[in-house]
Amino acid sequence: MRRLYLQIYLAFLATALVFALLAAVAFVATAPFTHERRMYEGVAAVTQDLLPPADASRESLQAAVNRLGERLLSDITVRGADGALLAAVGEPLPLPSDTRRRSWTHAEARGWTFALPLPDGRWLIGRHGSLHGGWEWIGALILFALAVAIGAYPVARRLTRRLERLRTQVDELGAGDLSARVAVDGQDEIAALARSFNRAAAQIERLVESQRSMVASASHELRSPLARLRMAFELLNRERRPELRVRVERDIQELDDLIDELLLASRLDAIEQLEKSESVDLLAVVAEEGSHYDAEVTGVSVRIDGNTKMLRRLARNLFENARRYGGETPIEASVQTAPEDRVRLRVSDRGPGVPEEERERIFEPFYRPSGTREEGAGVGLGLALVRQIARHHGGDVRCVPREGGGTCFEVELSRVDGQR
Repeated sequence: MRRLYLQIYLAFLATALVFALLAAVAFVATAPFTHERRMYEGVAAVTQDLLPPADASRESLQAAVNRLGERLLSDITVRGADGALLAAVGEPLPLPSDTRRRSWTHAEARGWTFALPLPDGRWLIGRHGSLHGGWEWIGALILFALAVAIGAYPVARRLTRRLERLRTQVDELGAGDLSARVAVDGQDEIAALARSFNRAAAQIERLVESQRSMVASASHELRSPLARLRMAFELLNRERRPELRVRVERDIQELDDLIDELLLASRLDAIEQLEKSESVDLLAVVAEEGSHYDAEVTGVSVRIDGNTKMLRRLARNLFENARRYGGETPIEASVQTAPEDRVRLRVSDRGPGVPEEERERIFEPFYRPSGTREEGAGVGLGLALVRQIARHHGGDVRCVPREGGGTCFEVELSRVDGQR
């Protein structure tokens, strides 16, 4: 990560330096624009007015050049059209290499050299080094580089610091800290990456905690039938008792059902979409399952996209729950259409009902209301599976009170494209 920080930082510096060098080269090497050439021509005309005419004596020309050099603080040389030296202040300067150009500027180590062709054919050549020499350009580039370095550092460091925090949290998550989260700063791509990491970490934490809870609860639930089986086998070895054989068979069936529901719950947790989807007549599925529980099934024939096996398990678990906790009261079920292209399934009984504070908790895996943990009362996975199956079909389930007493489970499913 520190290498990335240096790469970003040096990229800023290199880009700025290349830009500065290219700008300097372009400024020095590029010929003046049209309006600048006109300005040079005007300057040349004015300068000629300040100098004696071409046929004046060398003494008068030298005196004028001396005054011009003092005012411009520059070395000044006047040469004829043929290059002959006419007058000079300071070091005599040569003609430019290309006399076809109407003006000439050139940067040297000792300063700026300029050459102006005068209207009468003479050349005025000067070098001004007191303020704009080559070292000043080098100093300006150094200052520019320092300014870029100082300005780029906090940008590059802030960027890489946020990446370092993200890497630290990823390492902590990989080390087992499921609560690791990243602070989200800003609205850029790194902030979006941090939000994605937080969502993924929350999902991982939820799944792991769900699996831990399920394993712990399953371990607890498996102990009871195993203990009963152990005791029953000890008694069977001592004496022949038919009722014990019945209890053993019931306990074995309970273990088999528990393992089956555990496997199904784990599979539904692990997948986002059902493996198989087809057009299913929900009323026919509910009526077939309800016939095993003497349930009264009414409603309309509605076809939905879903998994027939899963929908059968959903209906079966609701009927089994109604028979187990509704006593001997009749079980009623109905299938009706609902708004927004949905279908609603209701399964109700006239049992004691579910207290309001427990109507949501009963859908938690292995949760059973107080007073219902006697033998044959189930392990608390039936309604949790109902919710999982409903959500995999684009819906959900809730427990609502029934007018006149009892319990009603209401399942809403999507009629089309139910998988999510």
